[in-house]
Amino acid sequence: MNSSVNVTVVLEHRDSFSKAVIKNVIIVLLGFSINYINAALIYTFHNHQIFYTNPRYILIIHLVVNDMIQVTLSIILFVISYTVYTINVSVCCIFTLLTLVTTENTPLNLACMAMECYIAVCFPLRHMQICTVRRTLMLIGFIWNISIVSVLPDLFITLATEPLDFFHSRVFCLRKNVFPNPLILNKRDVTYSLFLVIVWFVIFYTYFNILFTATKASVDAKKARNTILLHGFQLLLCMASYATPQLKQPLLLWFPKNYSDSLFACYIIVQVLPRSISPIIYGMRDKTVRKFLKRYLLCKMSPQ
Repeated sequence: MNSSVNVTVVLEHRDSFSKAVIKNVIIVLLGFSINYINAALIYTFHNHQIFYTNPRYILIIHLVVNDMIQVTLSIILFVISYTVYTINVSVCCIFTLLTLVTTENTPLNLACMAMECYIAVCFPLRHMQICTVRRTLMLIGFIWNISIVSVLPDLFITLATEPLDFFHSRVFCLRKNVFPNPLILNKRDVTYSLFLVIVWFVIFYTYFNILFTATKASVDAKKARNTILLHGFQLLLCMASYATPQLKQPLLLWFPKNYSDSLFACYIIVQVLPRSISPIIYGMRDKTVRKFLKRYLLCKMSPQ
């Protein structure tokens, strides 16, 4: 979940013009495709009252909106790294902080969705009392507050340790360039480890409780188990970004002539792939959403 996630090429390993154009076109097209489908999901949610009263759909649409923001910011940073190369530190700080927050929102949202599945299957009679719309909206606010509180110290530490001129300088926009204090790196590792331990505990706890619940033979229980497994798969993809900083040096040693291509592949796997599966997992698998989504994706706006 390394938010600056610019699997952009270090200047000394810069691509040729033609290769740079191809990579940017690929990234922009992928981003457009993902955001087009996500926008259709948001439009579907907005135009049908049935989704407004269901906490599950509210959490899904929050994940979709969060993914749209994260993908858009990540692609902007990617394109900037190939076109402008360096930008003002203050601007980079804003982009980086927003990307950090939306990146950290994803596993927390997945944990909340797993808990909702668990309550729906294991406590069906109390589901409507526990999972209300008001509580769901409060939970989403809580997710954002946790993520914001976890990343703001990066800014405060930098403000306290760097001279004012630093914020008027220009840098290649990476997290380590705008938040260079070593203390921030240690804080990041502790925070991410804590987040992942909590989220994985929730994933395993909910999955095995649903697995052994009295209703395990029901269709709803089986579907909930499969959904939580998909949560786990998506979380694994999100976790891949943890390994990206450690992989860069080995990749440089293993593929010195194709280092930029290796970083580009990492970018696709770590940043694009996890966000591209959200609309597939949480949109296409749901019959209610799928019925409306097909119409909007095909631009068939006739009344239902």
